[in-house]
Amino acid sequence: MKKYKGLTWLFAALAFLLSNVMCAVVAYNYCNLLWGGRYAGYSAPPSVAFVYCIPYGTGIMICGLLAWIFNKKRQKSL
Repeated sequence: MKKYKGLTWLFAALAFLLSNVMCAVVAYNYCNLLWGGRYAGYSAPPSVAFVYCIPYGTGIMICGLLAWIFNKKRQKSL
């Protein structure tokens, strides 16, 4: 069905978009923490920025799983 094909593409695109946003957020926060540690006296190390990978990674996995499920349903309905 066309409904499952659309949902497959939607969740696949959303997973791709989330992965790109995750890279941008982590890179920005890493640079911000690196600068703050050197010049502003932040106490957290820059590696703390990688904690943002946990919620984004969970969202990416959920979207990927939903895309896979809808793809399997689309193949069964053909």
